[in-house]
Amino acid sequence: MTAGPYDDDDLDAAVAAGVLSAEAAAGLRDFTARRRSTSTSSSADEENFRLLSGFNDIFVSIATVLILVAIDWLGRRIAPALGDAAVVAVSWGLAEYFTRRRRMALPSIVLLLSFAGGVFAVGLDLLGPATLVAANWAPQIGFGVSAGSAALAAYVHWRRFMVPITVAAGAGAAVGMVVSLIGALVPAMRGFMMPLLFLGGLAVFALAIGWDIGDRARTTRRADVAFWLHLSSAPLIVHPAFVMLGLLNRGEANAGRALVAVAIYFLLALVALAIDRRALLVSALFYVLYAMSVLFRLAGSPATSFALTALVIGSALLLLSAFWHRARAVVVGWLPGTIRARMPVV
Repeated sequence: MTAGPYDDDDLDAAVAAGVLSAEAAAGLRDFTARRRSTSTSSSADEENFRLLSGFNDIFVSIATVLILVAIDWLGRRIAPALGDAAVVAVSWGLAEYFTRRRRMALPSIVLLLSFAGGVFAVGLDLLGPATLVAANWAPQIGFGVSAGSAALAAYVHWRRFMVPITVAAGAGAAVGMVVSLIGALVPAMRGFMMPLLFLGGLAVFALAIGWDIGDRARTTRRADVAFWLHLSSAPLIVHPAFVMLGLLNRGEANAGRALVAVAIYFLLALVALAIDRRALLVSALFYVLYAMSVLFRLAGSPATSFALTALVIGSALLLLSAFWHRARAVVVGWLPGTIRARMPVV
């Protein structure tokens, strides 16, 4: 009987159980990385991440969602906080089996999100606007404290289960906490929420780069953590930028602002090529589609603006995918040697 593929979690578990020495596991990782580096260029630096280990992942995830929704609904019949707290407890208990023992990818993501989201919801239940107004506190404090609790919960979950998406969830919650508390405690800053979110997105992006630098060959869990961080940082960067441009307000959209938005996406594409992260482009795709549709609409094609936009952007992304490795080699070649040495292997 042939065993299935082994991943980084399996090697870590084997080292922890004494089946393999740390040196043997490191040697196996190096050997696997060398084998991959000699494969065709089309698969040498694919942005791999583990989402499904089989259809059973989908099956278990559906059952998990049904159970959590039912528990939350039943608990809320007594008290909202009780239902959300029950979701938190059950999510942790299920993770002990499906994440820690079975190492199932999709159910682990679902359980992490339900756990952190449940902690956030409990905070809102206990610190709702009515409670805070009665105590003469700004309502934003409830959101900030709840987000901070979710960030702390994500950290605890990471220490126990090490699901790659956990760091991104915790980072997003931390950004929400900081922005909300600044708005609550410094009223003069409430008109600068978008710039603050933009800075938070840059912070998450920098964190993602830090995880990437630690694994240039992308053979360990660090690469998966960085993937989710990049996926979450792009909306935090792009959405505030587009809001500040006024592009998402139909009354303020014009050709100049739409062109700036397309230029931002082009710059993001260059960054994505340099760091070898397609997730950045996917995460910001909605915004460039909207910007391009504005351009086509202003050019006199309102009825077909979305179709033309989808055709242009889809064709561009397909071409970029086909020539990704060549384009990336060119972009990385433009970088100074010190920065190039920290980029993922070309």
